[in-house]
Amino acid sequence: MLNIFKRLFRSGTSPDFTELLKNDGIIIDVRTTGEYASGHIKGSQNIPLNVLPANLSKLKDKGQPIITCCASGMRSATAKNILKNQGYTNVHNGGGWRNLYYKIS
Repeated sequence: MLNIFKRLFRSGTSPDFTELLKNDGIIIDVRTTGEYASGHIKGSQNIPLNVLPANLSKLKDKGQPIITCCASGMRSATAKNILKNQGYTNVHNGGGWRNLYYKIS
């Protein structure tokens, strides 16, 4: 079962998130406003998944590295797919925000 989730939400090796951030990357946290207020990665932007399609204008550069995150990785995978389908070319699922925090700290 774990392998199915790995195949659905990750493709190949995990990117170097720290390197993406050094190259003008941004973190988009797609949790609800309340979840985000209870804790988040400093500097991340909160665009809840349910309003992401209506807020794509906030993400002007379709080639900019974008890392999506949420609580567990499910919503961030959906967000990654939404962005990819809208022409964003450098989008990565960071998974759960706490895990991502430890990867970039």
